[in-house]
Amino acid sequence: MSATRRDFVRLAVLAGSASLLGVSPARAASATDALLLSCMDYRLTEATERYMASRGLGKKYDHIVLAGAALGAVTPKFPAWNQTFWEHLGVAIDLHGIHKVVLLDHRDCGAYKVILGEDFAKDRAKETAAHTTNLRELRQQILAKHPKLAVGMYLMSLDGKVETIAAAE
Repeated sequence: MSATRRDFVRLAVLAGSASLLGVSPARAASATDALLLSCMDYRLTEATERYMASRGLGKKYDHIVLAGAALGAVTPKFPAWNQTFWEHLGVAIDLHGIHKVVLLDHRDCGAYKVILGEDFAKDRAKETAAHTTNLRELRQQILAKHPKLAVGMYLMSLDGKVETIAAAE
């Protein structure tokens, strides 16, 4: 599909305006609002896309995937994953000017079994508490480094239903 003359003019105007303001044209033209951190679990790929679209963020977010989502970003067991999360967050801020982070964990997460050595899915309350602990830890770390970002914490069931642990502020 080729760009129309109108698309070209719109992009040129955006780029010119951005240059005058000292903003890169790529950043000015970006439609990215958020960074999503989710787990690598293939069972939830489509449900995750539907959820983001239902929040008005369809095709408006950068996406980083770590096993365990929030747990993957804070666990001392895999420090390279922690670094990867922070580097991706920095790039999303610098390149796309994101202003919110969506932390999306999910129930029956195999990474929790591997990293923490326990099957939390057997006890719903304990599972919720484990996810909440890691989501809060990551949220606290993000806000300490980037206090202007809004950070929401969510927990998805395998049927795609999402519980809000704490909405983005």
